[in-house]
Amino acid sequence: MASNRPAPEALYVPNDSAEGPDGSPGFAAYATQEPWEEWNPTAESVRPVRGRHRVHKKGGGGLARSSTVLGVGVIAAVGAGGIATAQGGKPPVSISMPDMSAVTDKLPEAESLPGVGSLISDDSDGSDGSGDDTTTAAAAAPLSSAGITTADAEQGNTGAGEALRARIMQQAENQQHQADDAVRKAAEDAAVKKAAAQAKAQQDKATAAAKAKAAEEKRKKAEAARKKAEAERLAKLAKSFSLPVSSYTLTSHFGDSGSMWSSGQHTGLDFAAPSGTPLKAVHSGTVKESGWAGAYGYRTILELEDGTEIWYAHQSSVSVSAGQKVTTGEVIGRVGATGNVTGAHLHMEVHTSGGANVDPLAWLQGKGLNP
Repeated sequence: MASNRPAPEALYVPNDSAEGPDGSPGFAAYATQEPWEEWNPTAESVRPVRGRHRVHKKGGGGLARSSTVLGVGVIAAVGAGGIATAQGGKPPVSISMPDMSAVTDKLPEAESLPGVGSLISDDSDGSDGSGDDTTTAAAAAPLSSAGITTADAEQGNTGAGEALRARIMQQAENQQHQADDAVRKAAEDAAVKKAAAQAKAQQDKATAAAKAKAAEEKRKKAEAARKKAEAERLAKLAKSFSLPVSSYTLTSHFGDSGSMWSSGQHTGLDFAAPSGTPLKAVHSGTVKESGWAGAYGYRTILELEDGTEIWYAHQSSVSVSAGQKVTTGEVIGRVGATGNVTGAHLHMEVHTSGGANVDPLAWLQGKGLNP
């Protein structure tokens, strides 16, 4: 039957000493070699022992345990390699360090370091607690001056946190100033726009007032021109027209009501004057009728060129006859009290070419005459 050598023990046990506590070799020694023995496997020796070795099911725990075993094996292998290398018989490599005395002599004491001196007990140096003011001030100083600007240092903000707080406050103040400036600028712009709008409104109002004034002046000039033209026209007409009586008093007007008139209203204009006062032709024309006319007494009808008829009633005497042509201002009769009257006067009526009876006063005024 074949013989096999038994499994060898580990060449070393991870240990810092050359010999373990139980006499086994450590890192610095190899394990002793056991003598070779013949091994004859039997059914009993190769039969699997139930319950002692079990295969874990696949899962997270099996992977973790396998990883742990693998890690231990790797550490053992690396340690063995290191021992093998260390025991390879190579000469040791010498490492030289530079002389740092020149530098260490210039380093400050730990108590003077900012933020570190306060961590060191006052009794560590055997003093009575009345340390140097400079050392205390240095110990109370901040650990770092990172982020501290010259302006912060001038303001006394030597702490990084205080300097950051000061800068944040300054930034907030600047932002507030910017916001205030924006609000002020918006208010100024609004005021400028409002002032511009008011100025434009005032300018428009002034322009409208100027236009209205100019229009009114133009209207007044036009009215004055019209009146002037009318006055010139009336003056020209007045030269060709005349009042029927030179000295008189107006007593009854056109449209007056009374029982003395048969129609109930006065149909003419009465010029009261002494009996025998001359009556004149108001304009050039032709005598259409002259003689007795009942209630009108002695009456003369003068027809003008446009067909208008002028009636002269209650005359004491007539000086013209029918068909006779007369001129403006020519005497055609005299004031009397004939017919239906209460006193001496001239009753004057005006009839248009169409036969309508109109107000003699308005007709005379239209000819430039003002009785």
